[in-house]
Amino acid sequence: MTTKDFEEILDKLTHQLTKEAKVSVFPSSKAFENRVRDVLQTFVKKHKIVVDYEPHPYAFPDIAVGEFGIEVKFTEKDTWRSVANSVFETFKKKEVQHIYVVFGKMGGEPQVKWQAYQDCVIHVRTSHVPRFELEIDAKSSLFKLMDVSYEKFSALPVEKKMRYIRQYAKSRLKAGERLWWLEEKPEQEHTLPIQVRLYMDLPQTEKRKLRAEASLLCPGIVAGSRVKNKYNDVAMYLLTYHGVLASQARDLFSAGSVAMASDSTRGGLYLQCALEDIQKEMISAALTMEDALFVEYWKESVAPEKRIKRWLEMADKIAVDWKPSKVLFLDY
Repeated sequence: MTTKDFEEILDKLTHQLTKEAKVSVFPSSKAFENRVRDVLQTFVKKHKIVVDYEPHPYAFPDIAVGEFGIEVKFTEKDTWRSVANSVFETFKKKEVQHIYVVFGKMGGEPQVKWQAYQDCVIHVRTSHVPRFELEIDAKSSLFKLMDVSYEKFSALPVEKKMRYIRQYAKSRLKAGERLWWLEEKPEQEHTLPIQVRLYMDLPQTEKRKLRAEASLLCPGIVAGSRVKNKYNDVAMYLLTYHGVLASQARDLFSAGSVAMASDSTRGGLYLQCALEDIQKEMISAALTMEDALFVEYWKESVAPEKRIKRWLEMADKIAVDWKPSKVLFLDY
């Protein structure tokens, strides 16, 4: 059976299912999927193909017909958009080379359409597992945006797939937004925790550790007091990476209780004092934090032993009325 033969079958299949849906809408996705199998079987019988009615529950696509496959989508709403399978395609059937979507739309005017899978995937939703999102008759496809064919993307190992997905996700970020996941692998170790904690309720040792990490990643905190939103990245890091809510991120550096932790003498620059107090923790963070974070926040990869020196270089360019390298990390 050629591609042209199979697409002609899809034309007949969707035409018949549309006629049936207009008489009586399909009541559920399961009923619709089974009916797709029934009708498909009548059209492929002459090719001596038997449709499998009991595939693996996670199999992708839903229906395999030799080298051709059908992913079945169904909605009771008046929309051609739907969440699709995981980008990892762990259970993809190896024998299937050409995948099509058969979409049953029961809302509005009931209709059934088909489209090549690679042409209707338009987006990636990132939850606990990144999933494709598709739309029939979309103006553009995700794979065109990522400049890679679906065939090539599907054959890539997970790590290389995630590079494409991550780059796509980054291209959609607005000013001040950050990705909440960093790894290029399916086991997302650093995702937003379910239980969000308040910074003020943490033990002092954890507060110091988190403050040091955030200070290291966000040298912009040394900017002048009139610079707006200079603590936004700190708050975003604590929330998205550690699930810690700091309602007043400024207080992590400018509150008297922080600035005078090691020296109760009033006066001086509170931010400078706050950073002097956590120098050891910042050095530890520099040596142990993963490189992906520095690429994310600094836009460059820096060897662990060179991160403090690089931080000082950036901070010196940002600071106003004081020079961090003159008072911090003097051994560097």
